[in-house]
Amino acid sequence: MKVLVIASEPISADRLRAALGGATDDAEIMVVAPALHRSALRFWLSDADEAIRRAGVVQRETVDGLDDAGLDAHGDTGESDPVRAVEDVLVTFPAQRIVLFSRPVSDQRYDEGIDADALQQRFGLPVQRAE
Repeated sequence: MKVLVIASEPISADRLRAALGGATDDAEIMVVAPALHRSALRFWLSDADEAIRRAGVVQRETVDGLDDAGLDAHGDTGESDPVRAVEDVLVTFPAQRIVLFSRPVSDQRYDEGIDADALQQRFGLPVQRAE
């Protein structure tokens, strides 16, 4: 199974396994970390450097951790618009499922704009929001 993981924070193999159940060990995993802005002010000032740097860290830490746990994982950073990030990766990675890992709503100072229902309708793939 090909699984597209959208992560706004680094995730562990244990969290991914909890989300996917037994399908994890045979999965080919593509991790995309959108370059999300940490605040509305940074978004409006178009200060993308911090968002891009953070996305790179999230992607590397996640892929390294998944690889260390024996999972087949690759990764990339993505656009600040999560829908656009998914659209871009689906061109080269024909995912069969999308799993979203985002900060809990109570921790967000700025809406990440990741809507599981909208992604499912737009791309026709099962989309799961993971804890």
